[in-house]
Formats: sequence, C-alpha cells, structure tokens
Amino acid sequence: MEYTGHQFTTIYGRNLVGELKNFVHRPYLVVTMKDLWGLFERYFDDNLIGPYFVHTLEYEELLPDLEQLPYCNSVIGLGGGQALDIAKTIAWQRRLPLFQVPTTMTVNAAFGHRSAIRFGGQVRYIGWAVPEAVYVDFDIIKKAPIHLNRSGVGDILCYHTALFDWKLAHERGKEEPQWPYDPYLVEQSQNVLNSVLTKLDEIREVTEEGIRTLMNAHRWGGAAFHNAGWNPRHIEGVEHFLFYTLEYLTHKSFIHGQPVCLGVYIGSALQENQPEEILQSIYKVG
Repeated sequence: MEYTGHQFTTIYGRNLVGELKNFVHRPYLVVTMKDLWGLFERYFDDNLIGPYFVHTLEYEELLPDLEQLPYCNSVIGLGGGQALDIAKTIAWQRRLPLFQVPTTMTVNAAFGHRSAIRFGGQVRYIGWAVPEAVYVDFDIIKKAPIHLNRSGVGDILCYHTALFDWKLAHERGKEEPQWPYDPYLVEQSQNVLNSVLTKLDEIREVTEEGIRTLMNAHRWGGAAFHNAGWNPRHIEGVEHFLFYTLEYLTHKSFIHGQPVCLGVYIGSALQENQPEEILQSIYKVG
C-alpha cells in the first residue's frame, strides 16, 4: 500500500534559531514560555512583536489573549508542547505562516496538524496549522533538562498499548466503523516503535543519533492522526485516557511523557501484554 500522507519538513542542524529573523515574514510573533525567553531573546531583532508567554491551555482563558494580540505576519513557536500548540492555534486563527522550534523531545506537538486545547479541563484537538518547517537544533535539545528529553519516548511507547487495544476491539466486533482495523497502519506503527526500542541507549544519552531517532518517530506519529484519515487507533489507546483522567481529576499539569509511560505500563499490565518488557524499556531510557 502506498503511503500518501504529508510528512512535515524537518531541518536538523545548529545555530538554527539565530537565522530565523533573516527570513520569516515581518513583523513576527514568538510564542514561548516565560522561563525560556532569557535563553533566546538575543536571537531576535526589532521586527519581533511580543513575545507571547503561554500561561494556559484553557480555551476560555486563552481567547481574550488571542483577540488582543498585535498585528504580525508570521508566528514562531519556541519551546515544548504548550508553546508549540498555542503557536499553532494563533497561526490557524490568524491564517499566518508558522515556524516551529522544539526545545525538547518531550512530545510530538511540533509535528501535529491540530492543537491540544482544554475546554473545561477536557482535551480537544482543534485548528489546522502546517509549519513551513520544524527546526531541530542539536545544541538546544542537548541543553534541555535530560528528564524532559527522555520522557519523549512515552509518545512512541504508547503504540504498544494502542495496537493491542485496536486489535482487541476488532476481535470483539467493537471497533469504530470509521476506523476498521488496518494491518498496514499496524505495521507502520510497529516499525516506528521498533526504531525507538533499538535506540534507547542513544535516546537516554541524547546523542545526535538519539535525537534524530526520536524526533523522526515524533515526525511520523504527530502527522499520523491526520494521515490515517483522523484515525488515532494505531498511535494512542488506554495509556492516554489514563493520562487525561489523571490531569482532569488532579487539575495539575504534568510532563507529558511521564504519565503516558505510566499509562503504557498500567495498560500493558491490564492487557497482559508484555508489561515487564515495557517497564524495562522505560527503565532503560531513564
């Protein structure tokens, strides 16, 4: 079967942030986190509008900010999942070119077409924004807290529980009619999962090979929801529901990959689906 879905343009290298000001459409808005700005402010010039510091993912709290943002001609997302998701939301609402710069490997938000926004604490994926490019700077990723980078495996290990869930639903005749079991998608997900499982040492040490391996896996996985016809069954399952429930009940924010890894282990145990092997993989990456 031919794979026809779009894969996001992804650039690996060094000194990538400093070059942005020379080619993005001006004036430009940088969407980031307040605690990151001191590390990156020097890379931008007088054509900067903002920056905008992300402080919420709740739509009702976010809406007044979106309405009051100044005029700009492009959006730069700089940070982790929250900054990248809000950058997508702004680019979508304003119909602006988007440039994404992940500063960690924590999540695949840089590679998703839609934003994970909260409505009364419940996650909904809204909007549509495809970046001109995603810039993965080796030096920036390596300087991020190591637990953030390592936790990124959660959004790939979750394929293990997702694929089991989907097959079980198929065998019991309870799969959604719009998402019939697809062996081709299963094979694709398993291949991406295997690519990460064979490079856990490199990911743990955040080597260039580890960065490329995990970010390429995120690149595939982030776009996979759309590229499979808005079908999430091959990329997330019980583990994400456990995470969303934890977030909803505690009203707390988490480093995404950590509770997802917990969910993968718990889900694997409930499924009787190699829980000890999965736990060893989580331990191996740290």
